[in-house]
Amino acid sequence: MEDLREKIIRLIRPYTGHREGGPITFERFMEMALYEPGMGYYASPHTGLGRAGDYYTSPHMHPVFGAAIGRQVQEMWHAMGRPEGFDIIEMGAGRGYLCLDMLDYLRGGEFFSRLTYTLVEINPYMAEKQKELLKNFEDKVRWASSPEGLGQVRGCVLSNELLDSFPVHLVEMEDGLKEVYVSFEGNKFVEVLGPPSTAGLAGYLREFSIGLPRGYRTEISLKVRDWLRAVDKVLTEGFILTIDYGYPAAEYYSEERTRGTLLCYKGHTLSEDPYEDIGRKDITAHVNFSALKKWGEESGLKCLGFCPQGTFLVASGIDELIAGLYAGRDDYLFEVAKIKRLILPGTMGETHKVMAQYKGEKVPALSGFSLRDQSRYL
Repeated sequence: MEDLREKIIRLIRPYTGHREGGPITFERFMEMALYEPGMGYYASPHTGLGRAGDYYTSPHMHPVFGAAIGRQVQEMWHAMGRPEGFDIIEMGAGRGYLCLDMLDYLRGGEFFSRLTYTLVEINPYMAEKQKELLKNFEDKVRWASSPEGLGQVRGCVLSNELLDSFPVHLVEMEDGLKEVYVSFEGNKFVEVLGPPSTAGLAGYLREFSIGLPRGYRTEISLKVRDWLRAVDKVLTEGFILTIDYGYPAAEYYSEERTRGTLLCYKGHTLSEDPYEDIGRKDITAHVNFSALKKWGEESGLKCLGFCPQGTFLVASGIDELIAGLYAGRDDYLFEVAKIKRLILPGTMGETHKVMAQYKGEKVPALSGFSLRDQSRYL
């Protein structure tokens, strides 16, 4: 049976008699490595998350993260006038822990009776694991394989570490802008530079006033714009809450970041080689939050706030949640030690950022950005 590595090789070096073929863009390589049906990292049975997998996300750290997000989403419901129906759409939900912890926190309240939670999951193997984890909430949770399958929704579109997994173009500045292509020579994948595959790459640099010196290599994600457009089509009114690691454009493309942000994860070990263990490791690049804000505004989405995750959680009242859940318990200090990794500098509290956008007539104020809103730097 053909594996993913062989399939990519055949795309580059097709069978004798076929006239197509040749190097493919790194974006195409990354798309296949992550999303090729049944083979890619996020589309096969092998996706590994959590302690026994390849990397952690915030919901793996502690359930209070989901409780804090649930509290903020409930505030969104209030800001929209407490509608009878409220959709929570989570894209790229992993094992489903964020959904579980949010619903556990919200269960029993009026908002819980009004909400419907939908997981958008392209991986059927992962969807089965989510359904098993969330079986106690089967009357509240449904599944879709794409945004197009949602219909019209009103509420909150939520993602945690989704946009960093979008395939990116790799570019390098030489005499002019070049794009990185992937070829196969001898018995290994090799990178070759060629002309940009789309005028959108040079347009992106102009749009964000990015000047790259000679020898500078970085990533450009154009699929964020496509994702925003897809979300805009289904969201009639409500919020987009994005949690991910990334920077404003000026910091992302700063002079000292000459090799970009592309990283791979396998077994909680970092590497910079995406050409080994294809389909068995995660490949990521940081998010340009300036692009998310600007492209969102072009679709009529108002940016309500942007700040580090730790600041967002503190402003959202995580201290009250901790006191309510763990005060007086023997394991209080143990639980707090785990929670600190979500909040403090040098942890996910600093590396991960939170952005909220809104589609509608209002400009709601959210408590998560009441301490520190850095959207003016985007």
